[in-house]
Amino acid sequence: FDAILLEITGLADPAPVVYTVQTNPKMSDNYRIDSIVCLADCKHIGAHLDEKKPDGSINEALQQVAFADKILLNKIDLVTREEKEALEARLRTINKFATVIETERSRAPLDKILGLNSFNMESILSYDPSFFESEEDKKIHNLELVQSVGIKFEGNLHAQWFNMFMMDLLRERAADLYRTKGLLSFHGQGNTKFVFQGVHEQINFGPAKNPWAEGETRLNKFVFIGKNLDRAELTKGLMECLYKEEA
Repeated sequence: FDAILLEITGLADPAPVVYTVQTNPKMSDNYRIDSIVCLADCKHIGAHLDEKKPDGSINEALQQVAFADKILLNKIDLVTREEKEALEARLRTINKFATVIETERSRAPLDKILGLNSFNMESILSYDPSFFESEEDKKIHNLELVQSVGIKFEGNLHAQWFNMFMMDLLRERAADLYRTKGLLSFHGQGNTKFVFQGVHEQINFGPAKNPWAEGETRLNKFVFIGKNLDRAELTKGLMECLYKEEA
């Protein structure tokens, strides 16, 4: 076989599946997660995104969109162009890092879904630079409970301070953080470029395949997808992890 498709209807949080594949040696030695795909009904997904849970928790539709690397927007023939464009804009607000693929009658182009290794630590290297612009700069008001935040800034991070920041963040907010990704430059690590990817509190971290090039700007990039995210607060905390030369 070329691939195994795990269909997990009713399981909004794929984190247990991700955790099992990545931490069980029998699984990780033989399999890797290629991508997390969300199938969205263009006609009805809006109503599901608006659903209010009795306990105030995030509904399953929002979680599934937040976790996805690919979103199959199905039944586009049943809505108007304006309705489709409005829905795509809303999906990008929740998860602007996922690729939206339009389909009719679930006829999905497999070459855009399978074998692309979308779920990997280095995917952040290919993101559009505009993804990391602040919503304030774009004059966009985000009213979604679940949203995606991109942050970037230059400099070298202090490894210990950054590790402490992430440990505190995950201890306090792991349940709210569906996906995290990062591209990092650390003081004292030469030209080694580091990347990480997380699902809730599980983080995979390591060096990128290619180092920082000679003269390349050391631009740290971070992606957070989750509930009630404060971009300014996250940016402040991360920038406090920058290495500072002692006077």
